[in-house]
Formats: sequence, C-alpha cells, structure tokens
Amino acid sequence: MKNADSNPSVPNGTSKKHAVQRWHHTASSTTILWLAVSLPLVIWDIGYVFGRPHTMPDGFLHWPLYVPYALYGEVDHVYGWKAFNAKNGFTAAQTALNLVETVMYLVYLYMLWTRADKAFDSAKRTLSGRDGALAVVIGFSAAVMTLSKTILYWANEYYSDFDNIAHNTPMDLLTLWIIPNGAWIVLPTYMISKFGGDILDGLTLASSQSVKTE
Repeated sequence: MKNADSNPSVPNGTSKKHAVQRWHHTASSTTILWLAVSLPLVIWDIGYVFGRPHTMPDGFLHWPLYVPYALYGEVDHVYGWKAFNAKNGFTAAQTALNLVETVMYLVYLYMLWTRADKAFDSAKRTLSGRDGALAVVIGFSAAVMTLSKTILYWANEYYSDFDNIAHNTPMDLLTLWIIPNGAWIVLPTYMISKFGGDILDGLTLASSQSVKTE
C-alpha cells in the first residue's frame, strides 16, 4: 500500500485476486507529526490572546508561560500593546477561529485513535466507512480554515502597508515572522492535498462500478 493518507485497497487477510476495492483513510506520518507540534503551540497562543492583558508584560499571568510573547509582541504588533490599546479586534477574531480549528483537529485525532478499522494493518491508524469519511471531511475542513486564515493574516499586513511588521530588520522579519508563520501555509497545504485526494478517491470509487484488483 502506498504511503499516503488513503487509497482504495483491501483489508488484511482478504485475497487480492478479484477482491472488491474498499476505500479507507490512513493518516500520514507528516500529518500526525505536524498536529503534534502545532496543536500545543496554537493552544498556547489561544491562552495568550484570550488572557490579555494579564498574559502580556507586567501581567500576573505573563511569567513564565508567556514570556516569549514579550519579544513576539515587539516583532508583530498585532500581538503587542499597539493592537490591544487600539482595541483592534483582528487578533481575537483570528484566535477564535484558531479555537474552532483546534477542536476540529482534536476530533479528527480522537476518531483516528479510537475508531481504527482492525481489518487493516494495526501498526497504522486507518479508518474506513462512515467514520473514515467523517474524519477526512473534518480534517480537510480544518486544514482549509487554517490555510485561509493564515493567508488572510498575511493579506491584512499587505493591505495595511505592513503596519504591524514593517519596523523589523530583514533578518528579524525572516526568522521571527516569515518562517514561523510560513509553516502554517506549507503544512496545511500539504494536508489539504492529502485529505482532498482521499475525498476524490472515495467519490471516484463510489461513482463507479465495483473496482476489481487482480
């Protein structure tokens, strides 16, 4: 079986000769690794934004958990005092969407770990049937939300003449803003490609006559 999120295949123990292909979803290692890294960071970020001003410098919740945000608030003023004092709602609005995405990703992971199809390789988290379809739709929707929101975040800077980040040196901008935020473009794009491929495979299989494999 190819190393992808899903493909029409047959369960273990089933003869491949004249077997009817069965759609299923297997989460890629890249997807699992990215969620393992990104979800704690996003939850941390949600806590900072919704905890302002107490999580900001001089706030009683700032030390030690949110100390790095003292620097990031200077790099990106959306996270600093400038936006907070101006009552700029964009920071909290995009964080509210982060919360929705996080819940969706957690539901996806919960389904992956609790509803695995035992007919397939036990070493992989594989879902089939309605559970698999629901998990893929949730994962795809969450990834589209993440990518769209991140592009909106960048577009907001572009159309405001980089009001919140133009003060940075090129090196600081690259290492502290472009690269970290760029990860939330590259990896969700990868996930959209994988989940989208799963959806297309399932629709193709469902719209055709029984697919035989020799």
